[in-house]
Amino acid sequence: MLRLTRYAALFSFAFVISPCLPSCVPLTAQTASYATRVAQAVSGKVMRAHLEFLADDALEGRGTATRGGLLASKYIASEFERMGLEPAGDSGSYFQRVPIIALTPQPTMRVTAPTATALKFRDDYVLWSMRDEADVQLHAPAVFVGYGIVAPEYQWDDYRGTDVKGKIVVCLVNDPGLRDSTIFKGRILTYYGRWTYKIEEAARHGAAGILMIHTTESATYPWTTVTGSWTGEQVRLERPATSLVIAGWIKDSVAGMLFKSAGADLSALTTAAATRGFAPAPLTLEFDAGVRSVVRRSSTSNVIGRLPGRGPRANEAILIGGHYDHLGIRQPVDGDSIYNGAEDNASGTAAVITLAQAFVSNRAGAGRSILFVAFGAEESGLLGSQAFAETPPWPLKRLAAVLNMDVLNLYGRTRDVAALGVEQSTLGAIYRRAAAAEGLKVVVNREALIQGSFFRSDHFPLAKAGVPALSIEGGLDFVGKPTGWGERQRQEYTDKRYHQPQDEILPWFTMDGAVQQMRTVARTAIAVAQATDQPTWLNGSEFKSAGEARIR
Repeated sequence: MLRLTRYAALFSFAFVISPCLPSCVPLTAQTASYATRVAQAVSGKVMRAHLEFLADDALEGRGTATRGGLLASKYIASEFERMGLEPAGDSGSYFQRVPIIALTPQPTMRVTAPTATALKFRDDYVLWSMRDEADVQLHAPAVFVGYGIVAPEYQWDDYRGTDVKGKIVVCLVNDPGLRDSTIFKGRILTYYGRWTYKIEEAARHGAAGILMIHTTESATYPWTTVTGSWTGEQVRLERPATSLVIAGWIKDSVAGMLFKSAGADLSALTTAAATRGFAPAPLTLEFDAGVRSVVRRSSTSNVIGRLPGRGPRANEAILIGGHYDHLGIRQPVDGDSIYNGAEDNASGTAAVITLAQAFVSNRAGAGRSILFVAFGAEESGLLGSQAFAETPPWPLKRLAAVLNMDVLNLYGRTRDVAALGVEQSTLGAIYRRAAAAEGLKVVVNREALIQGSFFRSDHFPLAKAGVPALSIEGGLDFVGKPTGWGERQRQEYTDKRYHQPQDEILPWFTMDGAVQQMRTVARTAIAVAQATDQPTWLNGSEFKSAGEARIR
């Protein structure tokens, strides 16, 4: 109670004075540009107050569909209401419901032709149900579809001329650029290379099942990651069923053995799959697969507030968001069982609220509306942002851009910043100009491009739906620190605190770097809000066709 009282006092001081900012600040600030006034209103003290509350043990790690997660969502909604943001969720509320289904699979799978072969769960394959049912069964022949990609902009169709309805497609992960640097984007992973895309494309072609062939190089992680991620509870949105009954992974060595038994050479087919003339290869393999699942249903919420725009483009919006959930209470590590998620992502949530306050205290300037969104269930697989994209509370045609904040810089001031997606759309150039106005250089994290990091946070479901998007990252060139200090801090966080109870507020954290990021986001949002046209995807982006379809 004493701790919460201290927070309340700090909020009262920070926010009671803020509505008078336009009349209380010096004349020079009053006459500054709208973007500069909002940027200067961003407060590190306000952000720290929100961060300390959201990352406190009292919120029990903000787990999805838990008491702590519910408290976090209600806290964010109350802040939006106190500021005067309009509710933009369901039925005139600040909440958009996110329906969740969780299935814990117990699969069986064997090959029935050309010869009967039993396969071992976890050792040879993993499998899960794509239906919201406790028991599914499938007996079907298999077809090898290469990388399982249909990409018109690359003149690529791995399904051409082949009917896979009712069949199991077997495919490689990653994309052909892994083997031929002259096609796709070379070793930079495109969305076509992600396992999520493979499943979506198989469903679009009416397949009944999909098996993805695993290698550490193509997946970018070892088989232990596959067994660790896909053998426990599988969480997804409740939605209407597709053609797919089952989906799973199979070891490269096991797939090679099965292909050989069917008179096919997996190595030769893998080489052929990276060439433009590849055609799907029907196999004589037939699979008998079943999955019994323990089914659990729950729900969480996105929290959405709107600052109305003014003028002819007020019915369009820019989304500033970040996820508020973390991992809740889990297995203790060194006696601590609360996974607070201070950096991931109480920091981003606190930034969303802080930015909202800076905008509200400087109501000026015609342009598009601003949506402030705290997404739920990101750690369960981007479920909150998926729900937003699939049942949008704001028409996607009128959503100009997404600026996502996931893990902010709490380590100090930098001379640079970064953002995932700067190379994908014209939003990248706007962000560079905004950073320059703050005296910052935008750098590109090439390792993140190779690993496909753009596809792993809440901006992505909206990017996939065609909305230009960035996910804000911190820089590495820290003021007053030696060369390499930033890389060492990032690695230490990854090794020792990421998704661990140790992701707590550390005594040496400072809001200075986060303030730089928030000010850059504010300037970017205002530039988009005041522009005549929405940002567009660049030629060569795998989201360009979706963006054009969204506008149509």
